Amino acid sequence: MLEIKHLEVEVNNRKILKDINLTIKKGEVHALFGPNGIGKTSLLNTIMGLSGYKITKGEIIFKGKKINDLSIDERARLGIGMLFQRPPVVRGVKMRQMVALASGKTLKDEHIEALAKELQMDEFLSRDVNLGFSGGEVKRAEVLQLLAQSPDLALLDEPESGVDIENISILGYALNRLLQKDLPIMERKRSALIITHTGHILKYVVADVGHIMLNGRIICTGHPEEILQDIKKFGYKECELCHR
Repeated sequence: MLEIKHLEVEVNNRKILKDINLTIKKGEVHALFGPNGIGKTSLLNTIMGLSGYKITKGEIIFKGKKINDLSIDERARLGIGMLFQRPPVVRGVKMRQMVALASGKTLKDEHIEALAKELQMDEFLSRDVNLGFSGGEVKRAEVLQLLAQSPDLALLDEPESGVDIENISILGYALNRLLQKDLPIMERKRSALIITHTGHILKYVVADVGHIMLNGRIICTGHPEEILQDIKKFGYKECELCHR
């Protein structure tokens, strides 16, 4: 699904990502751990093609195609979608319009309403995107757009951030549906890369592989639950000492 080879990225002439190597197979969910400010979101933004992230070395290959130079909309049409940690308010655009656009205008009104009802967002369809939404409502709005898009690769930037337990449960159910968790892994066609600082989302969406990122590098790969327990027990400083 996704192969990243020796990726290095600069932001404002400062190297943020250093020799990133990552492979995500079809149907796999990967969790990316690490303290704040070390490059996790930068990695997702680079994969998605956001402006300001200059690739100075390496390749990003999605479904066998090098996408380094593709625009955001080209990557989205190929099947990459993203849940942002802090999405903006979009005044003048209704949620119903945004969901329809995310689907490529393929969803009929009744289908949009059915998806929204699953996420308890049906009453928000006539409101401006994220205007006056709570933290949980913003995240549910993001997941609703992802469900409409149905991307092959979902990039999820701290989906549990600022969300209470009830909302995490709703998000978890919807994300499991998006990622076809009801099917055996060999039959799943969608993958995900989840940034998580607390690991709470992994109680609801089971990850197959975990990684630790420190100082712009992926320093460790293993079972996500084992990695999370080590982080809770020893902290990231111990991870860095162990890596050295």
